[in-house]
Amino acid sequence: MKTSETKKNPEFLENVYELTAGLELLPALKLSLSEIDKLDVDQLETLGLRTYEKDKWTVNKIFQHLIDWERIWSFRAIIFARDEGTTPVAHDQEIMSKNSNADELSIQHLINELRVVRQSSILMFESFNKKILDTNCEFFEYEMPLSAIGFTIAAHQIHHFNIIKDRYIPLLDKD
Repeated sequence: MKTSETKKNPEFLENVYELTAGLELLPALKLSLSEIDKLDVDQLETLGLRTYEKDKWTVNKIFQHLIDWERIWSFRAIIFARDEGTTPVAHDQEIMSKNSNADELSIQHLINELRVVRQSSILMFESFNKKILDTNCEFFEYEMPLSAIGFTIAAHQIHHFNIIKDRYIPLLDKD
């Protein structure tokens, strides 16, 4: 998808399209699923609840954030795909993180849950035809084609997996 296909291109979509450059929607989502399967669970378990900086999320909370937001984006996609007519409201990721119990869950549980949620998202987007994928979605602050929601799910994971790789995994070298 090209950024010129959106009517009002929200700023974050530029990053979404950059992170998923050259991919069609379903291959982008399927690639993101394969990246979940490549995670080093032992390494993440060894990392535990450490953070690279005070007041930053643990890796557990990052995974919970990915799960929660994928579900939110999927709900939004259904609202638009079925022409339900309401405008989805904004959500506060900090409040959601603060009220999650992610740090009580195992990394393996969170990874398994993310995998299942992604598989569900892939099936949902596979069920949408071109007309649905091209549906214009008007949100509280922006509008974009429904297909951009799928790209956002894939790019969101890329973004956070890069943060884990660049900021959290190096913490293991400090032991």
